[in-house]
Amino acid sequence: MSTPEESRVEYTVLARRFRPQAFADVVGQEHVAQALRNSIVQGRVAHAYLFTGARGVGKTSTARILAKSLNCPNVVGPDPCNVCEVCQGIATGSDVDVLEIDGASNRGIDDIRSLRQNVNVRSMRSRYKVYIIDEVHMLTKEAFNALLKTLEEPPPNVKFIFCTTEPNKVPDTILSRCQRFDFGTIATASIKTRLMQIATLEGKQVDSEALELVARRAAGSMRDSQSLFDQLLAFGEDHIKAADVHRLLGTAPDDRLIGIMHAVIARQQGELLEQFQMVLDNGVQLGELTDQLLYYIRDLLIVASGAGNVPLQSVADDSLPVLKQQASAWGVRNIMAAMQILAETKGKMRGVGYGRALAELALVRLSLLEDLNALEHVIAALRSGQVSLGTASTSRPAVPLALPARPTVVSPPSPEKKNDIALADPALVPPRAMPTTDSLVPDSAPVSVPPPAQPALPVCELQPGLEAVFLTQLVERLTGMLKDNVKKAIASAISGPNQLVLGFEKRYDLARQYCERTDNLNRLRDLATQLAGKGVSVSIRQLTEPVKTEAATAARSESATATGTKNAQASEVKGKADPFVLKAAEIFHGKVGDGTLI
Repeated sequence: MSTPEESRVEYTVLARRFRPQAFADVVGQEHVAQALRNSIVQGRVAHAYLFTGARGVGKTSTARILAKSLNCPNVVGPDPCNVCEVCQGIATGSDVDVLEIDGASNRGIDDIRSLRQNVNVRSMRSRYKVYIIDEVHMLTKEAFNALLKTLEEPPPNVKFIFCTTEPNKVPDTILSRCQRFDFGTIATASIKTRLMQIATLEGKQVDSEALELVARRAAGSMRDSQSLFDQLLAFGEDHIKAADVHRLLGTAPDDRLIGIMHAVIARQQGELLEQFQMVLDNGVQLGELTDQLLYYIRDLLIVASGAGNVPLQSVADDSLPVLKQQASAWGVRNIMAAMQILAETKGKMRGVGYGRALAELALVRLSLLEDLNALEHVIAALRSGQVSLGTASTSRPAVPLALPARPTVVSPPSPEKKNDIALADPALVPPRAMPTTDSLVPDSAPVSVPPPAQPALPVCELQPGLEAVFLTQLVERLTGMLKDNVKKAIASAISGPNQLVLGFEKRYDLARQYCERTDNLNRLRDLATQLAGKGVSVSIRQLTEPVKTEAATAARSESATATGTKNAQASEVKGKADPFVLKAAEIFHGKVGDGTLI
């Protein structure tokens, strides 16, 4: 009887025991296998190949099969015999003529120099010496440069096969010297079929639903699926069910996911949180559940978009009718917003101790998305003046929106504005009550709401003597930074027919420059035109350059005359009333004029 230590030594993981040994065994890479077989049959084998793709899709296995096909003495067409000593040595990695090099641990220039020296040594017993360099993108820049010459003109009996998951890190000089083959991810159905074959060979009874769960979890990697299935075989009994897979992975069953999302779409927050609590109590991991919900919403997006050939990733295909119903009730816009909310929550949950609270908050926010959707429609309807909620759209929920009516409070007009309202055009008087939200939601046909009438701007004449009034009216109708800067204009004048000039002091030079911008100047011109009721041009100047207009000159002359007369009278009165001035006039024999001694 063998000891436990001997049993562990004899045991080999599934990924190694069921590794592909021929081109026909490579699952999901038929295009690569066919191209390599044809090149071997036609004698057009390249001196260097580059195999790229995700992890666990068969890059290194295909490289070994190619090496066996080139060196097997009993090869039949393009396929090796897999029974000779050469094939067995290559399969186990012990053949002296097929060297597998790890690019991550042999990445320096000294390792490549050693490889270049050994390249010129002929193979021991096989036709070709094959170098398989895994993760070749890990080589340093100097190592790649040292490999260039050998890769371009290798000896006739040497073949290079490079494998990498990141071809973007391989220099173009290397890529141009290789034949590149891209390995795609493996379909879930193909992985499931392969796992079923392995289960039969292992003598295990596994439910089809359990195999599908493992295949979906592998995300296109055959090696990952085999490693997970190997763990499942050690975890479960002779008969493995879907519940065993969920216990192993810490995930929730499909019906639980459907129930949570049904509560979200139905806006039942209490039911939603209760189901979330029930799922976590059954041993489901919070992070796994969040990922499942995110993929579930992704599946809803696929279904709502009408992509029938895209496979589901969160639930089985038999749940597709339920997903179609939920996607139709929720709508594409809500589904997109839900994906964004849940993705942001997933990022926030990393490294915090209150991840559950964040997940519950996100789910409640998802249940309130219908309110946001209705609000968007209402705002759009009010802006356009028409409501079209009854039109068929994938973004509209299947159930008609029904928002609670809210009372509208109308404030009575102030006493100052009563006269204005009475004298205004009746068509310009705003309605006393706004329509309630219920009136915006149609029962069957779209309802058209006429847009509210906009009061017209009062006309202010642009003529000499009214420049200050016109400027005041103009400033009142401006907004933002332009209004703040125009306020600093301390003078206005009319320099010609319908030409308004705004003057700024030198200390307000920044305000003047802001108003002189093309967009701001156009805005001033348009508003002045509306205010005056005719075309008006606006220009900006500094007060150091006086505006030469007849009205302005007359106004300044009249103002100066009035100011001088007033000052003279004040000085004369002040001088006569001042006893010190009178005493000085008596001593110096002078007389009092405009407040000074003459």
